[in-house]
Amino acid sequence: MNFLFDRRRFASTLLGAALAFACALPAYAADSVKVGSKLDAEASVLGSIILQVLSANGVATENKLQLGPTKIVRTALLSGEIDIYPEYTGNAAFFHNADSDPAWKSLDAGYRKAKELDAKNKVVWLAAAPANNTWAVAVRQDVAGPNKLVTVADFAKWVNGGGKVKLAGSAEFVESPAALPAFQSTYGFKLAADQIVVLAGGDTSVFEKAAAEGTSGVNAAVAYGTDGAISALGLVALDDNKGAQIVYAPAPVVRADVLAKHPEIEKALAPVFASLDAATLRKLNAEISLDGKDAKAVAAAYLKAKGFVK
Repeated sequence: MNFLFDRRRFASTLLGAALAFACALPAYAADSVKVGSKLDAEASVLGSIILQVLSANGVATENKLQLGPTKIVRTALLSGEIDIYPEYTGNAAFFHNADSDPAWKSLDAGYRKAKELDAKNKVVWLAAAPANNTWAVAVRQDVAGPNKLVTVADFAKWVNGGGKVKLAGSAEFVESPAALPAFQSTYGFKLAADQIVVLAGGDTSVFEKAAAEGTSGVNAAVAYGTDGAISALGLVALDDNKGAQIVYAPAPVVRADVLAKHPEIEKALAPVFASLDAATLRKLNAEISLDGKDAKAVAAAYLKAKGFVK
């Protein structure tokens, strides 16, 4: 056997395979805008929306969606590993150790504060969606309707008047000063121990399902404001009309140097995010988390239906 010949042939085969693999990989332009996102359903659909809108507007993109949790994605943005991703205004309070500032309790003021603080990092917050993905109290529709429960203030009045409530939530929601205790102190009510059912974990859909099904007499649950299960399960998210919670409005955050190269990004994304109110996000989230649809497909269908892409 000619060993040298075989070795060369093997090397040639490896080289051919490597070239074939390289050709199969997506080709990205040197100045492609790297679009990232976190792992949850809402982050995935918002990231897909950003990716598809930029592509539809002639911006070369690189898909880095579902990159990791907040810390990883935020670090990737600051280091230049990604260029843009959807973030929440309320998280900026913790990025900058400024969570005691009352500005975070307002969508507009919180957005302006986030924009101001992140300017030093050469990060730009583009226009936020008119939605709030923060802690919320959700009640069954057959409870909310007859008792005229629209806001947490209505809920507090009902509880103080002897309303029969049993709320399901996580230990974090019940115990964290920023969660249920903040609602109670802001609105002046107090749930007794037998009015609270603490369930393991932090998956709000579990609490919402317990309320919807009346498990152990539960008729209210902790939720996040844009949870897909809220409407799908026949619940009503009460309006935090006195601002007990920090507002978490979703917005695209982009590296300033990238925006300078592609100023069209801001114009393209502004009307899209303006259309994403709480009801819309709940619907999109439900399609993913409850119906099992792919986030990319959900984003594409929404953008096409609204005329944002052809």
